[in-house]
Amino acid sequence: MPISLRHIEVFRAVMTAGSVTAAATLLRTSQPTASRELARLESLLQLQLFERTKGRLIPTAQALALFDEVQRAYVGLERVVNMAAALRQFEQGQLSIVCLPVFSQTLLPHASRAFLAHYPNVKLSITPQESPLLEECLSAQQHDLGLSEQILPPPGTSSSLLFEADMVCVLPPGHPLTAQDSLNPVDFAGQDFISLSVYDVYRQRLDALFAQQEVERRLVIQTTSAASVCAMVRQGLGVAIVNPLTALDEVGRGIEVRRFNVSIPFQVYQVKPAHRPASTLADTFAETLKSAASALQARLPAVLADKDKSD
Repeated sequence: MPISLRHIEVFRAVMTAGSVTAAATLLRTSQPTASRELARLESLLQLQLFERTKGRLIPTAQALALFDEVQRAYVGLERVVNMAAALRQFEQGQLSIVCLPVFSQTLLPHASRAFLAHYPNVKLSITPQESPLLEECLSAQQHDLGLSEQILPPPGTSSSLLFEADMVCVLPPGHPLTAQDSLNPVDFAGQDFISLSVYDVYRQRLDALFAQQEVERRLVIQTTSAASVCAMVRQGLGVAIVNPLTALDEVGRGIEVRRFNVSIPFQVYQVKPAHRPASTLADTFAETLKSAASALQARLPAVLADKDKSD
């Protein structure tokens, strides 16, 4: 019969409590059972751990040496237990997120603030990455979560729709078009227009729409991010059509937002790698993301209605 953890527990209890009777009380067992387990341990170890004098147990030098080793083992066990408790409460942990740059500037700050308010000791690592490197990182299982505009998930991942709302118009304050509640493609005829890069899928959709309706804009500036587009609009360099998340982020910063009467849906997908270990931490952050996305989506109609309220 090998030495069991129960034998070690009895020995530690006797050494800590000072007697078999007190050890039995500590372990919630009977005194005869504790005595039997202790004698069995001595037999298995082939060591005399105690001298029995007038009903008392006096630890031998071997017992004292063994007790030091047992205590070190229990300290390690307590660390394991404490670490497990910390992980359950997210007192420690790290979460890695990769996303398009637009989401690191809009959606993720809202979600991160809400998440860290409850779990301040968790470390978040957010990596902005353009496509196709974004999809490659997710397929390679390098991150816990991803945010993408792609409908089809990258190989080795699963995705779900997180946010969807139409593209909106952004105008500098005082621009003639701000007099309208909403804008049609024809309203942009001859207007100085700030655009995204020709490689951007939403730029391509807008160009196709205006070409179909035979509307010519003056494309004065193109840049790689919606935040940069809005900065140009703020300086009065032109008008633009951008994603609703960036537009929401710009509200109150010297930009006017109007509805675009042609629906161009802007979609955000939450992506989970299929082959990374299951993580309650990642699942919890994913739920926080959903709440943040829902709150932003609910805020958009009020922002677009501000023109009506002011009139």
